[in-house]
Amino acid sequence: MLQNIKELYGNKLAASDGDIGHVKDFYFDDKTWVIRYLVADTGSWLTGRLVLLSPHAFGRIDQDGKILLVNLTRKQIENSPSIESHRPVSRQYEEEYYLYYGWPAYWQGGGMWGMGSYPVIMPPLPPKNLRHHGHNQRDDIHLRSTTAVTGYYIQATDGAIGSVSGFLVDDRSWAIRELVVETGHWYSGKEILISPSKIERISYEDSKVFVNLTKADIQRTAENDIAKTGAGNHGAKHPRD
Repeated sequence: MLQNIKELYGNKLAASDGDIGHVKDFYFDDKTWVIRYLVADTGSWLTGRLVLLSPHAFGRIDQDGKILLVNLTRKQIENSPSIESHRPVSRQYEEEYYLYYGWPAYWQGGGMWGMGSYPVIMPPLPPKNLRHHGHNQRDDIHLRSTTAVTGYYIQATDGAIGSVSGFLVDDRSWAIRELVVETGHWYSGKEILISPSKIERISYEDSKVFVNLTKADIQRTAENDIAKTGAGNHGAKHPRD
């Protein structure tokens, strides 16, 4: 099922033995277009501390109660590696994080989640497979905030067409399937969907997402597949490539 990320902001987070805060943000990999972490605001429980939760830990989403279930205990989360000393998220931190939880590292193997296509719990890898000595440029990852990229302008090959208003994700694999784009006056304020496969690059300096499509290309696609305003998780359709 497709879920609009913006509809999850503020949702309560429930560990197996109690509440742990609410959804603050998500970090996605801007090379593979997959949600790698949820950023949890722990409120008064772990005052002032932000916690990262991998989709490996996600349970079902209670749409009515606006609750995301997390298959971890409060103690596990409390004792997890702190992100505060590793901003921005480094590969060193991720190695410590994945080793702590005993999950397979997503950067090892040919699948979206390492050895597979979904973030499932598997037996832990030997620590020596997770650790490496030193850190160089090619180890740098491309984790970006969904809240930060929301509002970025979409730049077609022949002009601007609107701005990012959401991200449609597959709530099983947590892959980003579409960007939801608010077109403003250019296309009567309608929301359209753009596949990550059509994105050429993101300029964080200019707050723009560049797509290898013309305005006419986008309009032709939108005529067939217009995202229903506010639909997100149930009503949005996939555009044709």
